[in-house]
Amino acid sequence: MNKLISVLALALLFTVSVKAQNFSTHKVKKGETVEDIAKLYYVTPFDIYSLNPDSKTKLKPNTILIIPISKANKPKITITKELEGFKNHRVKKKETLYSLARQYEVTVDEIKKYNTFLYADPLRKGDKLQIPVFKITETVEEVNPTNIYKVLPKEGKWRIAYKYGITIKELEALNPDMGEVLQAGQEINVPNIEDEEKKKIDDRYSYYEVLPKEGFYRLKVKLGVTQEELEMLNPGLSESGLKVGMLLKIPFSETYSILGEESNRINLIDSISDFSQKHIAIMLPFRLNRVDYDSIIGTKNSIKNDPYLKASLDFHSGVLMAVDSLKQLGISLKVDVYDTKNEISEVSRIINENNFESVDAVIGPLISNNFNRAATELGKYNTPIISPTGSGDKLRLLDNVFQIRTPEELLKDKIISFVKSDTLKSNIIVISDSKNQDITNELKREFNQAKLVYSRKDKDGKDSFYVIKEDIENVLKPGNNIVFLETQNEGFVSNVISILASLIQKENKKEEIEEVSIRLNTTNYNRAFEGDEISNYYLSKLQFHYASGARVYNENDYSLFVKDYEKKYFVAPSNGAVKGFDLTMDVVLRLVSSEDLYASVNKVPLTEYLENKFAYKKKLIGGYYNEAVYLLKHQDLTIVEVRP
Repeated sequence: MNKLISVLALALLFTVSVKAQNFSTHKVKKGETVEDIAKLYYVTPFDIYSLNPDSKTKLKPNTILIIPISKANKPKITITKELEGFKNHRVKKKETLYSLARQYEVTVDEIKKYNTFLYADPLRKGDKLQIPVFKITETVEEVNPTNIYKVLPKEGKWRIAYKYGITIKELEALNPDMGEVLQAGQEINVPNIEDEEKKKIDDRYSYYEVLPKEGFYRLKVKLGVTQEELEMLNPGLSESGLKVGMLLKIPFSETYSILGEESNRINLIDSISDFSQKHIAIMLPFRLNRVDYDSIIGTKNSIKNDPYLKASLDFHSGVLMAVDSLKQLGISLKVDVYDTKNEISEVSRIINENNFESVDAVIGPLISNNFNRAATELGKYNTPIISPTGSGDKLRLLDNVFQIRTPEELLKDKIISFVKSDTLKSNIIVISDSKNQDITNELKREFNQAKLVYSRKDKDGKDSFYVIKEDIENVLKPGNNIVFLETQNEGFVSNVISILASLIQKENKKEEIEEVSIRLNTTNYNRAFEGDEISNYYLSKLQFHYASGARVYNENDYSLFVKDYEKKYFVAPSNGAVKGFDLTMDVVLRLVSSEDLYASVNKVPLTEYLENKFAYKKKLIGGYYNEAVYLLKHQDLTIVEVRP
């Protein structure tokens, strides 16, 4: 019996996650194969294997599979509901019609329909409700299959999406492995439509992607184009109306045009809709009990010698700047700041002795084990908690966790996709040590012509973390060379970049010297690339590229934030201060523009601030991760963003 209950609980958990992430389920029929099912739902067999590992070895009739639905060409599903009865529910504190609808998987209108007093009166604690229970029947109809399309030179996603009358996201859903940047000759799936239905790109015009909540009036104000003009430029628009993600032809504009993910970015300041007071809590390891308050020198030394205190003060200074900015926007905010003392027991005491049921979001703690405890205990209130630094696998099953650190796998994929998108023929070289053998093997699989160079060994066969000039010269070729450097050893980085920089040469026809260009990359940017031994001059010379969850704050970007910060604290803001500012701004602006932080995930696809951008995605089981990635490079002794 217990086993049955466990299975049912797991099934329910999957059902909730499936609905949140646009997944469906499929009951296997006799004789069906994974390939058959993949074709039915317009996904790849790999998509099914990734969610149903057992399907690789056995596929039995009546087995339930989790299927990711392709938005661009998914089957037509007709849903019918038949009322079976009711569940009784007494309203608790903080419950809303939206949260109850989500809890019981019904709509707000359906709750009101069977509780008619809600049409006139607001929901109150203690109200007795009848929650309808429906028998749901789904009918799946076949849709037209896709066609194979060969990408033309210099053709990006938006051009193809516009041509076939779909959104960029729908094109990506049809092609989960298409990569960030398309390559000429690449074959992708597109909708099967008649030639006369395909739209043509006219370079005399610009093209714009419709954002959430944008109507014709807002577009007129923003673009200076009337509804009649838009309908004239975009046949069929008068019948379909505006849709989020729709690509529109507009008069030529240097200001507004398709800019990849820029078109998905939402300015939450323009989306504020809730001016009721919001309540957030900040948990930081100040460890104020250790500070020497007897003298100014003693206090300064405490700050200087305690890394936890310094990190907390930096982050908190950014939080305070954000609070000031939010108040100027008319936002009412209550902020509680707690000193966790970097002790798990103190975290528990803080939560147990304070009312966290009324808290809309918690930022911190900074330290992983403290964050784990806070997230676990706040789970009973379903209070969202945001990790500023990222935490381990222990949190993967906690639904209330938001991790702002971009997963390493996404960062790795970003730089690999970028290198693959380079249309210039290049010689690929991977330089690594033995600790990075796995990524070396993966890069070799991705670039099967890649040349491998390993760190030299000592007499015991261990890495000495150096190579000699001849090791690299032997694998270099005239023309373009792309080098991956995979290590966590600062000395090895210093050794390799100095050799690589010395091997760059310009073409000299008189002396019959061929050009040798070198671009350096890594799939894992870490402290080894930031140490005192590392020459930024060499990194700039090598156009060092890497992917990161945050761009590097540049003091030359003299924004209003920097001016205000220096005026208040008499020093330029640190990276920690900028992160405190960015994260607090994002959390609060999401709270005042959506029903809660959870609802903002679907409503707000992407936000960006000084150093950080946030694009949260829900895990199949567990909390939320940030999939936003910056591609950065060293250029002229600074670090700049690369926009492919």
